[in-house]
Amino acid sequence: QVQLVESGGGMVQSGGSLRLSCQASGSIMAINDMAWYRQVPGKQRNFVARVQHSGATQLADSVKGRFTAFRDNAENTVYLQMNRLEPEDTAVYYCNANIREVGHSWENHWGQGTQVTVSS
Repeated sequence: QVQLVESGGGMVQSGGSLRLSCQASGSIMAINDMAWYRQVPGKQRNFVARVQHSGATQLADSVKGRFTAFRDNAENTVYLQMNRLEPEDTAVYYCNANIREVGHSWENHWGQGTQVTVSS
């Protein structure tokens, strides 16, 4: 069974940096896009960044110039480097990946989420 395990969240002061990581494990045949979303309690989950298998990335306008995303295909891992963090970045960050598991078709998977808190 495929699992996405996130790590790297925590508390940081405004202007600081954090790096999130998310590793996929299980009977994986292939991984297409890997992405990051974030959610504040009571609000919808919003797109932050996407990394295609080729390494091409897309970022939400709100994080361009501050966040970068990249992946290590050999390790089935995606990263989110967050610099110049602002209190508005406070949220639970979720990893998402489109994965083909042995004996299955392509499916969308979510991690359990990791909390990022930025204090002013």
